[in-house]
Amino acid sequence: MEELALESPLRFGSVSVYLGEKSGKYPDGNQIVVRGKDMRVAFDTPLVSNRIGPDFDDVDLVILGHAHEDHMAGLHRVPRARVQAHEADLRAVQSWPGLCDHYGYADDVLAEIKLMIDRDFHYHPRPDATGYAHDQLWEPGGGVRIRARHLPGHTSGHCALVVESEGVAFIGDIDLTGFGPYYGDATSSLAAFRKSLVDVAELDAEIWITSHHRGAITDRAQFLADLARFAAKIDERTDRLIGYLREGPQTLDQLVARRLLYPQGFSLPYVESAEFNSIRMHLDELVAQRLVRQAGDCYELA
Repeated sequence: MEELALESPLRFGSVSVYLGEKSGKYPDGNQIVVRGKDMRVAFDTPLVSNRIGPDFDDVDLVILGHAHEDHMAGLHRVPRARVQAHEADLRAVQSWPGLCDHYGYADDVLAEIKLMIDRDFHYHPRPDATGYAHDQLWEPGGGVRIRARHLPGHTSGHCALVVESEGVAFIGDIDLTGFGPYYGDATSSLAAFRKSLVDVAELDAEIWITSHHRGAITDRAQFLADLARFAAKIDERTDRLIGYLREGPQTLDQLVARRLLYPQGFSLPYVESAEFNSIRMHLDELVAQRLVRQAGDCYELA
């Protein structure tokens, strides 16, 4: 990947935010470093962490808000730092088999992904990583307080990391992008994501930092408006899926071929798997609501 010059970080008291390329648009991300009196802490390790230098390389602790390849791309730079992840995502950080189970894709897809993340994301598992739970508190010194708030859906262990002493909430992949929520993996949950989109608005914060694309939001009204647009993507997808079924009964494979998340022609190794998992979750909701029924291999409007 071409090296890009970094701008000076955004600073909010003890918190520094290094914006990745295009404000952390995937495959990059935004890096938070928190300086306490006794310890320096990083939230996640996106690609931009490889271009920061000592302020990142000398951290004492990495807290992962969740486990995905783009959030682990700097772990190879900090072999002496302690690494922690929510207990529900921990195995995905510790080993490649754990990450395979986390993704839940077919073996041929996983083989392609392994090549991609080794090449593009400096993949480096951390078998020494340890787990944390909801409401975990870290105090790196000087009055700095960091607390984990479990907001599952994107992954089963996805968390916001809140620097309570500064009113800063790192909300990870509740990233407020135009793409909308992603829940395409084996440990994802559409139902849990819906609840987390309500709960994230209740975080005690004045500044919200996303992993991708948006960076820092410092106005609550703007945050709530962006959150509402982001959440609305879920129901827009449901409406589009119902529109497909109005044309007649269709199998899950037929619906996957039509795409719900990604545009036709867009290709990454995991796209069809993500479409399959996501569409199945929407169909399960619609069946539970008695708006859709399953007849053999096909789904049709009830």
